[in-house]
Amino acid sequence: MTTSLADHLRTLPDESLAALLQLRPDLVVPVPADVSALAIRAQSRVSVARALDGLDQFTLQILDAARLTRDPQGGGTTVEAVLAMATAGSHPPAPAAVRGAVDRLRALFLLYGPEHDLHVVGGVEEVAPYPAGLGRPATELDPRAAALCADPAKLRRTLLAAPPSARAILDRLAAGPPIGTVPAGALEAPATGTEDALPPDLVNGGAPTGSPIRWLVEHRLLVRMSGGKGGAGTVELPREVGLLLRRDSGPLGPLRTSPPVVATPAREAKAVDSAGAGQTMEVVRHTEALLESLSEEPAPVLRSGGVGVRDLRRMARNLGLDDGIAALLFEVAYAAGLVGELDLTGSSHARYGGDQQILPTAGYEVWRAASLAQRWEQLARAWLTMTRQAGLVGQRDDRDRPISVLSAEAERAGAPAARRSVLAVLADLPPATAPTPDEVLELLDWRAPRRARGRETAHREVLAEAAQLGVTGLGALTSYGRLLLAELTDADERAEDPLGLRSDAESGEPSTAVRALDALLPAPVDHFLVQADLTVVVPGPPDPALAAELEVVAEHESAGGASVHRVTTASVRRALDAGYSADDLHSLFRRRSRTPVPQGLTYLVDDVARKHGGLRVGSAGGYVRSDDEALLTEVQSDKRLEPLAFRRIAPTVLVTPYQVQRMLTALREAGYAPVPEDASGSAVLSRPKTRRAPARVPAAGRGLDPLAAPRLPLPRLLGVVEQIRRGEAAARAARRAPAVVRGSRAATGPAPAHTHSDALAVLQQAVRDKALVWVGYVDAHGATASRLVRPVSIGAGYLRAEDERTEMLHTFALHRITAAVLED
Repeated sequence: MTTSLADHLRTLPDESLAALLQLRPDLVVPVPADVSALAIRAQSRVSVARALDGLDQFTLQILDAARLTRDPQGGGTTVEAVLAMATAGSHPPAPAAVRGAVDRLRALFLLYGPEHDLHVVGGVEEVAPYPAGLGRPATELDPRAAALCADPAKLRRTLLAAPPSARAILDRLAAGPPIGTVPAGALEAPATGTEDALPPDLVNGGAPTGSPIRWLVEHRLLVRMSGGKGGAGTVELPREVGLLLRRDSGPLGPLRTSPPVVATPAREAKAVDSAGAGQTMEVVRHTEALLESLSEEPAPVLRSGGVGVRDLRRMARNLGLDDGIAALLFEVAYAAGLVGELDLTGSSHARYGGDQQILPTAGYEVWRAASLAQRWEQLARAWLTMTRQAGLVGQRDDRDRPISVLSAEAERAGAPAARRSVLAVLADLPPATAPTPDEVLELLDWRAPRRARGRETAHREVLAEAAQLGVTGLGALTSYGRLLLAELTDADERAEDPLGLRSDAESGEPSTAVRALDALLPAPVDHFLVQADLTVVVPGPPDPALAAELEVVAEHESAGGASVHRVTTASVRRALDAGYSADDLHSLFRRRSRTPVPQGLTYLVDDVARKHGGLRVGSAGGYVRSDDEALLTEVQSDKRLEPLAFRRIAPTVLVTPYQVQRMLTALREAGYAPVPEDASGSAVLSRPKTRRAPARVPAAGRGLDPLAAPRLPLPRLLGVVEQIRRGEAAARAARRAPAVVRGSRAATGPAPAHTHSDALAVLQQAVRDKALVWVGYVDAHGATASRLVRPVSIGAGYLRAEDERTEMLHTFALHRITAAVLED
C-alpha cells in the first residue's frame, strides 16, 4: 500500500508516537501537518541518515539482515528470517541480542509492522544502497552473470579457478563495499592470447595473473557498470558471489554483539586525577600568559580573516610553547569569550584587514579574578562546545593556502559531536581506564560506524587536546572531567533549558566539576617567601590579589607548583611609577612574606625610592626640572645625553626639542630615575593602560552538538502529537468532502484532486517501486503543468526524477507539486 507506514502510525497510541518523536527529535522541526506528513518525513533521506548515524555496528547488521531477507516482490520479512540469517555464521550471536536489536529498530521505525510482516522504510535504500556491504543481485546487473549465479556448481568451479591475484580482489570487494574503480585499460581485450586464460606469470609459479580484473569481468564474477574519464570505470560484485565468499563468516560478516574489550590495564584513580589537575594549572597559566602577550602587543587581523602564521609563531616562541598548543589555546580563549576583535576605525562595516586587532576582551578581567578551577572550567566548556577544529591550523586548504588561527577554514560544525563521542567512550569505561588511541578508535567504530568512518584523524586530535587541557590524565578521563561531561550531556537539563541559556555560573553556585577540581588543586596562597638573593618564591598558586601585586613589584622567572619571581631595580621603579611609595613596598613585603625580609631588599627599595622623582619631566616640547641644581648640571654635562640637546633656561629647568617619552627612556638608560609630571606639576602615574575588545558570548552557552535538534520533554511531545492528530482529522474531513478540481493543462496530465500529503505518499511509493508517475506542479510563472517521470529520490524539500523520453534529471520543489498519479 502507498501509505502503509502512515496507516501503521495511525494505529499507534499517542504515547507510542511521542516515544518516536523523542527518539527522533528532527521529525518535529517543524511540526508535521498530519500523520501522512510525519510518515513521509520519517522515510526521508535526511531523517533516516540521522537515525542510522546513532546505531551501533551490530544493530546496523541486523537491519541489513532484514533488508536481505525481504520478499523480492516488495513484501516484508519476519523476525524468524532475520534471526536465521544472523545466526548462520561461524560465531552466531545470542537470539536475545538479535531480538533486542530488532526491537530498537522498530522503536526508531526503521522497521515497522508486526513480527511476521516487518517492513523496512524506503529511505534506508537511499542512505545505504549496499546492505551488509553486498552488491545487487546478479539479475539486476547482467543476464550472463545471472546465468552463472543460477548454477551454484559452475559458480564454485569458476571461483576456484580464479588466479590468486583475482581472488584477492574478490575477497576485498566481498568485505564491502562491492564497488571497485578500474584503472584505464584494465578492461580492454588483450592483443594476444586466448579469452579464457591470462598470460602466465612466472613470479606466481606460472599461474595466470596478467590482468585479474579483466579475467573476473570476462568470467562474469564481476560486472562492468560504467566508464569514466580516461577509460577508467567501475565494477560491481554480484550479491551471490559475495555470499559465496562469505560462507565461513556468514552472510552478514563477523557479528559482535558487544563493543571490543579494552586490554590496557586500569591506572590508579588518584594518579589520573593528580596528573590532570597539574595539567589544568599549566593550561590556565599558559592561557593567561597568552592573553597578557596580546594585551601588550595585539595581533593584527589578516584581510582574509584570522591571525597570521608569523604572529602565532612569535607568541608561541615568547611563551615557550609549541605552535599547535598555542593555536589550541588561542582558539579556546576565543571560544570562551576572552579574546575578540577591536575595530580601530570605529566603523561597523569593516570586516577584516589592517584596521582590526585581536586582543583580550572585558571578560578577561572577570575570568582572571575567578578561582583556578572556575577559570579552567570556562576554558574546558568552550573547548567542548566550540565549532572550531584547532588541529587544522597550519595545514593547507583546498587552494593550497595555510589555515590560520581564527580563520573560517578551521570551522567544522561536527567538531563538538566528535569531542562528545570520544569522551563518551572514555566515560563509559570503568574509572581510571586508559585505552590506547587505537582501542578508542575501535570502540568508536563499533558504537557509531557511520559517524566514525573517515574521522580517525579528528578523533586522535580530540584525545591529544583533551590531554593537553587536563580533561584526561595519563590517558584516562579524570573524575572532574567526567562530571563536566555529565553536566553538559544531562538529558533533564537539556529538556528544561533547550537553548542552553542557563549556567551554574549565573546561579552563583560552583558546579560539581569545579568543586571536585578544587579539592585536587592546592589551595591558593596569600603569602610568599623572600630569599637573600631577592627571589620571591610563591609556594602554590597565588590568589588574584597577590598575583596582581607580584605582577607590579617583581619579575616572573619560572612557574610550576611553586612559582619564582625576582625583585630588581626595574621592578621597584615600576612599582613606584604605578603609585607605590617606599613605605608601601616595605609594608607589602612585611605583610606577605613568611620569612624575614632581607636587608638587601630594604636597601634596594630605599635606594631606588631616594632617586625616584629627583627629576621631573614635562611636555613643553620636553623639559627637565629639579630643585637640585647640581643634579641638573650633571645631566646637562652627561655625554650620553648629548643627542637630547639639553638647554638650561633656569637654574632648575632644562628643556629639549624632543618628546617626553624619548627623554624618559634616555634618562633611565643613563641611570637616572625621572618622574613625569603634568601641567600642574603633579606626578603622573605610569600604570599601563589596557585596551580591551568588545565583550563576546562564549561558545559554552551552546550545546555539545549545534546540529542536533532540541530534545523536548514528554508533556510537550504529547502536545505535538495532539496537534498532528487534529491535522489528521482535518485532512480526513477534506478527503470526505467533494474534490474540487481546479483544472488541468491536458487530458493526459493528472487532475489535482489529491491533497498534498497524498501526492507525497504516491511519490514516496513510486521511489520504492521505481514506477512511472504523472506529476502535476506549478512552474515559476504560476502556470500548471504535468510531466511523466520516474522518481529517483525525495529529500531536503525536493523531488529528483528522471524523464525517460529525454533521459534528463529534473528537480521539483515539493511545495510546488499539486498532484501525483501513477501511470495506468
